[in-house]
Amino acid sequence: MNFFSRPELPRKQRLLIVFGTRPEALKCFPVARAALAHPGLETEICVTAQHREMVDQVIELTGLPVHYDLNIMSPGQTLFDVTTRVLTGLAEVLEKSKPDIVMVQGDTTTAMAAALAAFYKRIPVAHIEAGLRSHNINSPFPEELNRKIAGDIATWHFAPTTEARDNLIAEGKDPAAIFVTGNTVIDTLLHFSGALDDDKLLTDELGARFPFIDRSKKLILVTGHRRENFDGGIDRICTALKVLATRGDVQIVYPVHPNPNVRNVVNAQLGGVPNIHLIDPQDYLPFLYLQKQSYLVLTDSGGVQEEAPSLGKPVLVMRENTERPEGVAAGTARLVGTDIDKILLNANRLLDDPAAYRGMAEQHNPYGDGRASGRIVEELLRHV
Repeated sequence: MNFFSRPELPRKQRLLIVFGTRPEALKCFPVARAALAHPGLETEICVTAQHREMVDQVIELTGLPVHYDLNIMSPGQTLFDVTTRVLTGLAEVLEKSKPDIVMVQGDTTTAMAAALAAFYKRIPVAHIEAGLRSHNINSPFPEELNRKIAGDIATWHFAPTTEARDNLIAEGKDPAAIFVTGNTVIDTLLHFSGALDDDKLLTDELGARFPFIDRSKKLILVTGHRRENFDGGIDRICTALKVLATRGDVQIVYPVHPNPNVRNVVNAQLGGVPNIHLIDPQDYLPFLYLQKQSYLVLTDSGGVQEEAPSLGKPVLVMRENTERPEGVAAGTARLVGTDIDKILLNANRLLDDPAAYRGMAEQHNPYGDGRASGRIVEELLRHV
């Protein structure tokens, strides 16, 4: 026996975190930060750049290191393009990085293709924001199928809510591999919301970007860009917004998605309409500032349904169904679809009835307490 030999320390687990869009980057940021700081992990980050400019905004804001950049985005890219380029690019990255674990987030084509690439290399997958289901494979498209594929491949499932966990169990996933953590988007939101609250100069600087905001009016913040709303839905949303804008006590701010299926319709319908301000898509901090200034949020986005309730803002969800039913059940969000009358009925009630407004604004946010990321890293290391 060699009495002078040192006990062998456990080998660090090599973790590769893959993301490609702004929502993924925002939700991966707090997990990546926790993982990079953890002594039990060697963490690298791979950016696919499915959305080049928008993901770069988050990288610059957060200061996350990027170890691999696939730079796949191309003009007019299709789902076929994104899927094949992520698969091909990751084949080389996985050879170089040799991770023990690949971590993906949510429901993007990047998440689905990255999980598939890891499966081809026989590398276990950790899935953040697992278990969300609308139970309609075509809505949202292609996200519902993307998250189901990632879920079928994943070894570890980090579910934001108990309902997401129950969806996974109903599909036959091992309950011992499912961990309810809260949603990491709340970690990010509270981090930067606190930074804005503490930094008056930064808040004033952000406010100066929107000199048109009239503090005497209630601000309605709108986002609308879902594929399933391209076929008439965006047009109906715009019709409802034009009617709302005739009220003297509101102003509408709509950051317009660059997709021509959205931008062309919105500009044609709402360009030059009084009390409606069409602006370019915003970086995270300016958009967070607008959420904090808003009275009411109308959206067909997923992440905004989670963020706005943390800020005490009622959400009208302009979709026929949602993979985030917890907000509807809790009373922080209400499904209105793209039906013009439903949008107007619910928006006007919240604008006119203080009790109805408080009934949504003061409900408990079901999506987390801002500590999801630490739970994810600790549970992952406990079970690898």
